Amino acid sequence: MGLEKIIEERIKEAIERGEFNDLVGKGKPLDLAPYFQTPEDLRLGYSVLRSAGFLPEEARLLKEVEGLREQLARAEDQSARTELERQIADRQARYAMLMERRRRRGRKLE
Repeated sequence: MGLEKIIEERIKEAIERGEFNDLVGKGKPLDLAPYFQTPEDLRLGYSVLRSAGFLPEEARLLKEVEGLREQLARAEDQSARTELERQIADRQARYAMLMERRRRRGRKLE
């Protein structure tokens, strides 16, 4: 039996057992913004590092911004909204600085 057939069978069995019924985000579109915000030349490396349990600072900042935006969408109190907006701006600025530093290093190597 080929590898593809084995994989298909295992997926089919898992579906029948209901293992995919309660997945986080089920029925919601995938948010690929963090993926496309990561420079193309770093995506594969970051994917390997993430699989190993390591999250680079740039990726961590993007993830934090995403979580803060979700909190902001639910926040009702104006002071809480203001604080969340400040935290989002802070992390976006840190991300921009990290990416600019990376671009400058890339230019020096050329």
